[in-house]
Amino acid sequence: MTEHLSQKIFPTTQLEDADGEGHNSSINPTMGEIIGKRFSRRNFLQGSLAVSAIAATVSPVALMTAEKARAAGVSAFSFSEIEAGVDANHHVAEGYSADVLLRWGDAIFADSPAFDPTRQTAAAQVRQFGYNNDYVGYIPLEGSAEHGLLVVNHEYTNPHLMFPGLVTIADGKIKQGPLSKEHVDIEMAAHGGTIVEIRKVDGKWRVVPEGRYNRRITSATEMQLTGPVAGNDRVKTSADPTGTRVIGTLNNCAGGVTPWGTYIMAEENFHGYFSGELPAGHKEAANYKRYGVPEGGYEWANFYDRYDLAKEPNEPNRFGWIVEVDAMDPASTPKKRTALGRTKHEGAESIIAENGKVVFYLGDDERFDYVYKFVTDGTYNADDRAANLNLLDAGTLYVAKFEEDGSMQWLPLVHGQGPLTAENGFASQADVLIETRRAGDLLGATKMDRPEDVQPNGVNGKVYVMLTNNTRRKAEQVDAANPRAENAFGHIIEITEDGGDFTATSGKWEVLLKCGDPSVAAVGATFSTETTKNGWFGMPDNCAVDSAGRLWVATDGNNNKATGRTDGLWAVDTEGDARATSKLFFRVPVGAEMCGPLFTPDDETAFVAVQHPGDGGDDWEGHGRPSYYEDLSTRWPDFKDDMPVRPAVLAITKIGGGKIAV
Repeated sequence: MTEHLSQKIFPTTQLEDADGEGHNSSINPTMGEIIGKRFSRRNFLQGSLAVSAIAATVSPVALMTAEKARAAGVSAFSFSEIEAGVDANHHVAEGYSADVLLRWGDAIFADSPAFDPTRQTAAAQVRQFGYNNDYVGYIPLEGSAEHGLLVVNHEYTNPHLMFPGLVTIADGKIKQGPLSKEHVDIEMAAHGGTIVEIRKVDGKWRVVPEGRYNRRITSATEMQLTGPVAGNDRVKTSADPTGTRVIGTLNNCAGGVTPWGTYIMAEENFHGYFSGELPAGHKEAANYKRYGVPEGGYEWANFYDRYDLAKEPNEPNRFGWIVEVDAMDPASTPKKRTALGRTKHEGAESIIAENGKVVFYLGDDERFDYVYKFVTDGTYNADDRAANLNLLDAGTLYVAKFEEDGSMQWLPLVHGQGPLTAENGFASQADVLIETRRAGDLLGATKMDRPEDVQPNGVNGKVYVMLTNNTRRKAEQVDAANPRAENAFGHIIEITEDGGDFTATSGKWEVLLKCGDPSVAAVGATFSTETTKNGWFGMPDNCAVDSAGRLWVATDGNNNKATGRTDGLWAVDTEGDARATSKLFFRVPVGAEMCGPLFTPDDETAFVAVQHPGDGGDDWEGHGRPSYYEDLSTRWPDFKDDMPVRPAVLAITKIGGGKIAV
């Protein structure tokens, strides 16, 4: 996630800048250094800047296929590309419909109150669709691609867009006032997630408000800590002396759906919710510094002691986990699965390996932090769902180390192995997992340019790592897998696990794409020559692989000032002659971020999430000033004077039916 302009204007806005200043002070090599060494060894860095910028980051095979694509123009995607740009509405490729399915405040229960933006209450919000929808997942009911459960994360809140009367202008300066307890309670209710039954009727998706599985999960939902950290002294608080019961989940960014049909919520920027200071000499000081705690972006500690470090110093250790929810049991208690480690999780996408173990890929979304994977000890049982429900409590967590020769290793984060010992402050596996980042530091993991979604592809056996950007990487910090200093546009890494085995502890890697405008030689972007002026993108964030194995990339951070375009959804070829060719399929309104995406099993629907629309407008000629409740850069998706801008999930389908992009 990237820093948006409004965060500088409205200081109490949630700091979505997960990358922050970067809190990794280890001497581990960066990905840029590794890439630089890898390709200098091959003597690629010869000739002009433009040639070397491209050649130094892609393999000779990729270069050759790009040239073939120029001549052949073969792509796995069939649709008419839309034009990149910025305006107040969303746009989708010709021949497709992009219909709003759920907006902030919409009813998800039969008795949900109607949304009234001028009279909001926490009691109403817990019965309505939450704010800033990020991850979108689909769980089929009875195996149907047209009837299932939509699961959606609600990452954070934008008070200046949500609440009337909060922003004032004096002497030409814009200021956001303090939040009341009522405001905070609404924010807390708007966080978490939504589980809602949906059905396709006459080609259009509809919410089923009377669905028996429908549920809201919020920052007040009781949860259980499970796995190695449960009951540890470092997660005990005055409200929970057992260290096993946590109230709520925070900043749920991307996520996943497990093979057994549970919903994964990944806690990301938990650091921004905490304020105050630890007692002098407190043992958690170094741990919290590594995670940037506290940042104080929220005002919750003004009303709730558990967000004040001086009053509850252990509370931050209870966030930053992977949360598993049994969507098929609305009375179930969500579980924070501590075996998967504590980081600023972007998501948790999974795949079943040939030996039956389940592998989860995880990105820690901050500048200079790491890529992880988790391999279950147990194996998946397709015939017994109940047997799978605790698979995430036992397994091995690994962190990635990328080598300059194009190889890579997955290093186990296991107490007692290597430096992960009592001498280095790890008394148990619980300590390793609570301080996952420091464990990765000691193992020599590779510092990355903000790892976000990490998506395994069951069709071609590859794994795709979205690296959004890192403008704080210096020239001396470039390496093989993070090749650019001041990397404003990000890149995508492609991993091939040894033997095609997702549980392997070694593999190979390539840079699939360096992002940015390929017409500017100094940027060094590596899109194929078949990619049009509309097809290139920057800041890859979320991604999806459809059932045909095709890669779709959603972005976060494109804006009029930097790129002349909004964020959107791009189709990216990864195979054959068209490798590294990209086409723009969908774009969001001004100020928004593209989240999701998610395809139904039949590939006939793509669900996408439009997050924080209207959060900006200063650098768009259509508005030209800060955007807030009373003066919005867009009133998407309602476009009504009495309605604010509303984050929403859309369902994209082909007009007349059929598979998308086929």
